[in-house]
Parts: sequence; structure tokens; C-alpha cells
Amino acid sequence: MKKSRVRRLYLADYLITPDHIIPNGGVLCENDKIIAVGGMSGFSMDKELELFQFDNAYLTPGFIDTHIHGAGGFDCSRVLDSRNDLSAMSSILGERGATGFFPTVVSDTPDAMIANLRALVAAMKEPLPGADAVGINIEGPFLNPEKSGAQPRTSLREIDLKFAADLIDAGENMVKVMTFAPELANADKLIELLVSRNVIASMGHSLAGEKETLRAIDAGANHCTHLFNGMNPLHQRNVGLPGIVLTDDRVTVELIIDGRHVHSRMVDLACRCKTLRQIIGISDGTMASGMPDGAYHIGPSEIIVKDGFSQTSAGKLAGTTTMLDAGWHSLMSCGHLSETKAAQAVTRNPAEHFNLSDRGQLLPGLRADLAIFERGTNRPLLTVRRGEIISKSLD
Repeated sequence: MKKSRVRRLYLADYLITPDHIIPNGGVLCENDKIIAVGGMSGFSMDKELELFQFDNAYLTPGFIDTHIHGAGGFDCSRVLDSRNDLSAMSSILGERGATGFFPTVVSDTPDAMIANLRALVAAMKEPLPGADAVGINIEGPFLNPEKSGAQPRTSLREIDLKFAADLIDAGENMVKVMTFAPELANADKLIELLVSRNVIASMGHSLAGEKETLRAIDAGANHCTHLFNGMNPLHQRNVGLPGIVLTDDRVTVELIIDGRHVHSRMVDLACRCKTLRQIIGISDGTMASGMPDGAYHIGPSEIIVKDGFSQTSAGKLAGTTTMLDAGWHSLMSCGHLSETKAAQAVTRNPAEHFNLSDRGQLLPGLRADLAIFERGTNRPLLTVRRGEIISKSLD
């Protein structure tokens, strides 16, 4: 049976493509693809066309959050016993302008991690109502216990290549990135394994020095997990992981853009040091994202959220509750990036770095993934994923 053709035109005050801004712009979509992008005057209205026109609004590609532990009461590290399921996380992200995300899991016992990954894969294979779960991010367990963050030290391990392979196998080709500490023994062999399995090797939760960091980069590590958080501080003589990744163009860095994890001047420093395509904005969100204050968890770790601020009972920072729609503007206010450059950090950059070549930009032939926001308030008005409207403001 021939699929019916659905043509929709979305108009807004301006488009962020994200390479440039198109004033009074429109995006024409047919089924799940973008077929034209340009000024409003270039589009003709035919009777088959569904028109969505928004005044006092701007349009961007759909956001892609490549490091998020949960949302809407769902914890990616506890699939079988979360308050809600993956569809709840997908829905709330879709409501906030995201069209893709990487469910991110933390360290636990080997059996628990394998069982959780298998359950997560099964959930990802089911149709989701909002943002698509397009890959898995494994943060650990081969981390430095001195920089464990909110992860229990008892869950961290020395590098075990067989267990690393088992984790990747349990992810059924959906694992896109794994965080490890470069100073651990056999880090070079782990990097070799990850690269051979098309998994990005990401450095983080580490006290690596200059030699260890450079050795890892030379071996193929090209990503840094939440720069400045979970690593040694910058030092004028003892140059370690943060100093190296800031100045090595082979490495793309994540920045948590909640306005709390990283001081505004450190965000500015990162934006001055890294090239335009080497900054990826992440939420590092937890299951408490989009939920009221209260008691939650990240994997085996209990966390408390008060006034939207997430931490462990010991007072350690423990993820965030700030999603990308609210956070990406901090790259303009703190990093002094233009609107287009800030938008690239949550759209095109993650798409390019993680080989999601069919999305992340408003270009003909790419997926019809887009989001529309109110000017001034930045309130989400509409989200479209693969040509389907997954969220629309009723106001």
C-alpha cells in the first residue's frame, strides 16, 4: 500500500540552521524529510500543504542530548525498577525541543550493568512517543576512585577488556561512547577495543597527567566527558587532562550547561580555546529532570533534589535537572558565543561527532527534526521528530 504524502510548512520569525540565521524563514517537510529551507517569500501555498505559522518565534534543528542519565522519573541505569519507563523520558525531552538523546548509564556491579543494558536496549527498540533514543552512553566503570563523583567507589573497576567487550555486546551495537580514566593500566588497550567497535573513547573521572592524557589521545581517544567536572583542576605547572584537552584540536569536549557545574568564566575559557565544532553542550540530567523536588537516584546512588539542585547526601554534585532548551543559552551569556554558534553545540556538533549524519541541521534531504521556541521567553512551542509533531504548546 502506497504511503500517503504529508507536506508541512513551518514558518517563524527566523531560522537558526544552525550555521546561519534566515529571517522570516520557512522549512518545508514531506513525510520524514526536509525538502526546502529558505525565506517565506520563496514558498507557494498549495491545497495539500499544512501550514504552521508562528509569530514571535524562532526555529532550530531538534536538540540532541548525548549525555543524560534520565528524565521524567526514569533512570537509565535502573531500567527495571525506575518510577517510570523510557517513554516518559522520551516524552518530556520531546516537550523541551529534543529529538534525539543517548540514555547514559553509570557504574554498578557487572551483573547489574549487563542486565540493565539488555533491558535498556529492549526499551529502545520499542516505539517512543517523543525524542528518539539513538545511542547509549556508558560512563564507567573504569574510572579513578578519587574522582568518582556521584558514582559509588565500590562500583568502579580496573580496566577489564573482557568486561568492556561484554558491555558493548550487551548494548547490541547501540553503545556510542564510553568514559574511562586514561591513567588506569591497559587504557591504551581499552581505547583500541573501543575504536575497533566504533565506540568513542571519552576521557573523564580522572586524575591523568600530561603524559597519560597525550598517550590516550595518540591511541585514539577524541572526547572528554564533562570538561572541568570529575578531573584535576587547571594548574600552571602540572598540566593534566583539562589543560591538554583545551589545547589539543583532536579532542571534542562536553560542557554541562546548567549554570551550576561550571563557573561562567570557565565556560568562557573553553569557548575561547576550542574550535567551533569541538564543543558539545550536554544536560547530564537525572531522572529528576522535569520532576518535583524530592529523593531520586542515579543507578545505585541516592540523590536529593532541592530547588532544582541535585546532589548526594554527602553534598556532591549529582547530575542536573536542567535540560538543553534552558541550558544552551548559557553558552551565549557565559561563553559569549553567538546564537548560531551556541545552537551548533546542541544540534550539529553532537550529530557530526557521533556520526548521526542524517540530522542536526536544517538542510534538504535530512530528517525533519526541528523545534520552535517563543522569542524572549524561549518557551518550547512545537517539536517535530521525523516529520511527526511530537509536542505542541496549547497556549
